[in-house]
Amino acid sequence: MLIDSHCHLNLLDHPEAALDRARLSGIGGFLCIGVERERIGQVLELARTHPDVWASVGQHPDVADDDLDWIEPLAAEPAVVAIGETGLDFLHAEESHARHAQCERFDRQLELAGRLRLPVVVHTRLAEEETAALLARHAGVTGVLHCFTESWSLAKTALDLGYVISISGIVTFRNAENVREVARRIPADRLLVETDCPWLAPVPFRGKPNEPSYVSATARALAELRGEPLDQLIENTTANFYRAFPRANSSS
Repeated sequence: MLIDSHCHLNLLDHPEAALDRARLSGIGGFLCIGVERERIGQVLELARTHPDVWASVGQHPDVADDDLDWIEPLAAEPAVVAIGETGLDFLHAEESHARHAQCERFDRQLELAGRLRLPVVVHTRLAEEETAALLARHAGVTGVLHCFTESWSLAKTALDLGYVISISGIVTFRNAENVREVARRIPADRLLVETDCPWLAPVPFRGKPNEPSYVSATARALAELRGEPLDQLIENTTANFYRAFPRANSSS
């Protein structure tokens, strides 16, 4: 049984049909990710409705809203297993004040995760030094660095702090050798697999809207890349998910 450890089901045109297709292809669990207050109700409703769907609650770094007080009450929902998606994304945040604001919001969500003893779902892009510093500042908080595309140095820092690393369909892209190099080196007991749907469909579905059933293609590519039997990779990533998100054990 595979688990799609990071998906945005509420952004799919037909999430119920996509879930049905995924289940038929052997996908047994789905972590539906919250990114902003305006859409968190959709995420929670999917998790409340489907026993195999869990939710995270948090604010994406691209959302420039300093009011984060809405997150904590929703984190008490039984189907919520993590804080996030939070983190840093400096791709479009070129000015120092915008980057500082992202760091402040990430810091606050890491603090909340630590206080609530919940794992955190971390998005990081072009902000390695700042990400590493904030993760280290909140040592004791763990979680996942999702859709990982950064350096092995940052991956190693996160692994040393107790995080797991999730690989998306990007690993199948022709120009993603850096992702493949990191994916080869992640310990078997610290690896997750995800779609990040509706984006980043893996080869051979690239160019189509991504959906949870396609996580199988990413898992196959990872198993081949790492020289592991597919069934072993599936078993490992599923066990890793439940260790990384302990609440999923009791809410499933």
